[in-house]
Amino acid sequence: MHVEHLLTDRTLGLRPLWAQDALLAREISGVTVTDLEDPARFVRPGEVVLSGLVWWAPGKAERFVSALKAAGAAALFAGEETHGGVPGELVEACVRHGVPVAGVPAHIMFRAITDTVYLGQWGELSRRQALPENARVRLSRLLAQEAGPADLLAAAFAHLDRTVAHVFTPSGRTVAATAAAPGVPAREAAKLVADGPGMTVSVAAESVSPYERWLLYLPDPDSAPAGMLHEVAAALGRCQETAVRHRSAERQAADELGALLSGAGAAAAEGALQAAVRECGLPADGPYRVVVADTGARRPGLAEGALAEVAGHVAAHAAVGRLPDGGAFAVLPATQDPPAEAWSLVAGCDLGVPLHGGTGVATAGPAGLAGALAQARYALTSARTTAPDASALTDAGALTGLDALLTGVPADVRAAYSRTVLGPLLTGGRAASAVLLSTLETFLACDGSWARTAEALHLHVNTVHYRMQRVEHFTGRDLSRLSDRLDLWAALLCR
Repeated sequence: MHVEHLLTDRTLGLRPLWAQDALLAREISGVTVTDLEDPARFVRPGEVVLSGLVWWAPGKAERFVSALKAAGAAALFAGEETHGGVPGELVEACVRHGVPVAGVPAHIMFRAITDTVYLGQWGELSRRQALPENARVRLSRLLAQEAGPADLLAAAFAHLDRTVAHVFTPSGRTVAATAAAPGVPAREAAKLVADGPGMTVSVAAESVSPYERWLLYLPDPDSAPAGMLHEVAAALGRCQETAVRHRSAERQAADELGALLSGAGAAAAEGALQAAVRECGLPADGPYRVVVADTGARRPGLAEGALAEVAGHVAAHAAVGRLPDGGAFAVLPATQDPPAEAWSLVAGCDLGVPLHGGTGVATAGPAGLAGALAQARYALTSARTTAPDASALTDAGALTGLDALLTGVPADVRAAYSRTVLGPLLTGGRAASAVLLSTLETFLACDGSWARTAEALHLHVNTVHYRMQRVEHFTGRDLSRLSDRLDLWAALLCR
């Protein structure tokens, strides 16, 4: 099947935006669905890339398209629903890099395109290259019974002798594996699906976040025909879509728990909290850990998927949902320390999206969840403050110093406090104020020692005394009092 076959298929209704005849004749090897800002690691040569453009923002098209070009993508089919069309900047980038591009109307499901590609490929394969008919029938029955991925994988490869196959997520979490497959640590699995020596086939499923999508991986590319793998991947896609539908009820229960914790807090009736926890499938007695996450205003909706993937690494079951303000949260059984390792793996799936998170201190039972949520939100603010452009997970229990504690205070509050306490030192003459602020900072760092401050600044001690008197005059604080020194030190940290 070639690119032009899809563009001329009237049932798909694709809108060609740019292509050249030579590029239209390129053979398609498969399909990858992605909304990663840099999808190069997961795109194979000759694949058509389907993107809903959730990642797009002005100035980001060049990186995305150059990644497709470097990976050897056959074409980009861009969904029109998110932005009401395909942005001109994206089309221009495709022209520059020679990547055919077409728009996918809002009423066309990506699944229709992937089915067209793979059905076309299967039609070109001989029976020897595809799944045996009995295996295909078995898979169909299992899908009708809503079986899990492990059962599907076992049925698909039962006719091959001890074939090793895994289903991983991009962060290396093992979803399923054949009986002959050895266990693979998550960090190693993430490297394998990103750039491993084996064969990786993307599993296309609707309404799945980039962090949770499945990848069929075989360490030996010759252990099964490529056509068969695509057929197995299609079955796994239907399996994941079923799992997503079933999970919607769990997400609703988690949302209700989040609303209860956010709205009622400590006033929530203990019985109501216990009932909400049971509805989420969590253990009745705890302990629990609350985690909140944020991926920024430009990438709404991703944080919930990222949290679900983190939870999948560390717990057999967790409550993952949205708070009333739209933030993503999770309640996990607190069987270990904060999930820093899992967080690192999930954040590494898309380095272009800063994944910020906060965790509360483990709580023994449902009554402590509201407080743990408040702690986690505070820690999230700290993570955003300390690493605005990089992924970070901050534990409220690690905020053990004043400087660390203040990072959890909202920026506007910190700025207002600093202005109130330091007053004219921030608004007076620039050079003179800078000198006084610098001297104050050194004085406090030297534990209020006049001699050490003078030595550090190469000043006479009388000069230090004079400057500190000016600081006291402008701020109304008495530097001989510990409480006033702490106020000034906190104000300096809040600048």
